[in-house]
Amino acid sequence: MPKTKTPFIPQRADPYVLHEGDKWYFTASVPAYDCIALRCADTLAGLRDAEETVIWRAHAHGPMSKHIWAPEIHRIDGTWYVYFAAGEQEDIWKIRPWVLRCEGDNPLTGPWTEMGMLKACDPFSFHDFSLDMTTFAHRGKRYCVWAEKVAVDPKISNLYIAQMRSPTELATPQMLLTSPTYAWERYGFWVNEGPAFLAEGERVFLTYSASDTSAAYCMGMLWADADADLMDIAAWHKLNRPVFTTDEEKGIYGPGHNSFFRDDAGRACMAFHARPYRDIIGDPLYDPNRHAFVMALDWKDGMPVFSADALLMQE
Repeated sequence: MPKTKTPFIPQRADPYVLHEGDKWYFTASVPAYDCIALRCADTLAGLRDAEETVIWRAHAHGPMSKHIWAPEIHRIDGTWYVYFAAGEQEDIWKIRPWVLRCEGDNPLTGPWTEMGMLKACDPFSFHDFSLDMTTFAHRGKRYCVWAEKVAVDPKISNLYIAQMRSPTELATPQMLLTSPTYAWERYGFWVNEGPAFLAEGERVFLTYSASDTSAAYCMGMLWADADADLMDIAAWHKLNRPVFTTDEEKGIYGPGHNSFFRDDAGRACMAFHARPYRDIIGDPLYDPNRHAFVMALDWKDGMPVFSADALLMQE
């Protein structure tokens, strides 16, 4: 039997860790998918037992009333923003990307203002099931990457990239970044989702999650030269194999939907979710036991190495 790993935070999927100033923040999807909760602590370890504050709740009906997924908290030009995906009670799969902005200095106390759906300059952006938006700055430009399904049968979840004019608006049309072209991206559903950005040395990396949310869920990766034009599809190189998969021996099943952060020493680390078992009763989407884990990254030939042996907070 595999040895069960101790979660960083149990029953929190799509984890996002932010080290901002002298504080650490954590947010994630909660099992009920009905709110956005935030933790704050003086240390990374302190997040484990930090009190959770609900900073926003789903509406009773209409937009932003169902499937509150994958929140990310960012501080951009001194202002706090949360990006998340949400559907509607009347159409639960009408998932779109939404933005909250904090009017105060303390994101735990707010107040938070709904800024609406992310504004696009391309009428085809967010036309269908769209989720898992992340944003990052690189070489003086801000970008966002998100997953969006193409309305064909079977529906295919691709990743798209665009530059941003502001934290709430895109500046360019979307560019197709990656589609699920390999067999390991097509188990159950054809999926590329959950993008996460990391810059290290002379390269930038974009990881993503693939396949359905069973034990087949795994992480793929693209990379580009750090000085490349990130809106040039030719600048990106996609690996033909996953970089992080189920490790039965370690008791890590379906690892994915990660975020990157740096510890106090500047070492690149990663938060991700995984289950402690393979067999799921019922719909995997509503199984509550996707737990948040954190790990340190190793490096080989300028590329990140992902291994369950590098899990942190295992005491």
